[in-house]
Amino acid sequence: MLALQQYFPDVSPLVFGCMGLGGDWNSPTTTAEQQQQGFAAIEAALELGFNCFDHADIYTRGKAEAVFGQFLAAQPELRECLVLQSKCAIRFADANHVGRYDFSAGYIADSVEQSLRRLQTEYLDILLLHRPDPLMQIDEVAEVLSRLQQSGKVRQFGVSNFGAPQQQLLQSALQQPLVVNQLQMSLANLDWLEANVLTGMPQGAGHYFGYGTVEYCQLNKVQIQAWGSLAQGRFTGAGQDLSASEQRTADLVARLAAEYQVSAEAIVLGWLLRHPAGIQPVIGTVNSARIRACSQALDVELTREHWYALYVASRGQALP
Repeated sequence: MLALQQYFPDVSPLVFGCMGLGGDWNSPTTTAEQQQQGFAAIEAALELGFNCFDHADIYTRGKAEAVFGQFLAAQPELRECLVLQSKCAIRFADANHVGRYDFSAGYIADSVEQSLRRLQTEYLDILLLHRPDPLMQIDEVAEVLSRLQQSGKVRQFGVSNFGAPQQQLLQSALQQPLVVNQLQMSLANLDWLEANVLTGMPQGAGHYFGYGTVEYCQLNKVQIQAWGSLAQGRFTGAGQDLSASEQRTADLVARLAAEYQVSAEAIVLGWLLRHPAGIQPVIGTVNSARIRACSQALDVELTREHWYALYVASRGQALP
């Protein structure tokens, strides 16, 4: 069971990541062709059972939210069927400022208003704080989140890229629970496993992930969402210049895909789904065929032996 189901009972096990909507990050506009590509991707995701859609105010500099909002405006009856989340707090560098993170109340509130406008909706189901702000004032954050919830503009809150102590610190000031933590986790990014498997061992020092973060989320029923879950296609045919261990992992993924009669993407995602933390992978493709391939992950339950075979292949050496 997903931890998020306590708030959204029908939420889909996979999240559709909307970072690819809207076209080029460096272009101020979205072409008609890019808009239609985005619409087709959203439609494919909906047809395959996705109902959780992940945004951020920065994705394609706001254009991703705008494209989704245009799609939603044409089918407003869909809104109540969706779990719509967005993220804020990353600010790009400009002529006068370096790139930075901003948890100030004014910036969070304004970011939500802008996301609601672009998404053409009256509320977000979940707002995530995108990356930890070292200047976070927890009482200030708590006050603005409370106002956003009381106004009906945001229903639930979460974080992204937070370690357990950071979650605990922020949660100590909040009246409402943090319901999501979105973390980089995949068959190619193993630090979330290695930091624990190598506890007390010198090798563990090179795999820091925020010790205890996964366990904290499990204990407190915080939904873990895995960004980068497909490892940019390294094990599913898109990878180039693979290392020896990566090639062995890709070969094993292909063999297991044939054995389970599913796509390679399904094996890579199924590896995350097999973990008892109840991980909810975020996929970030606008290719309809690949969206369909990802959806097959729900048809896979890897054996313990196959899960470990993939883990050991990817880490490139036997477990200690």
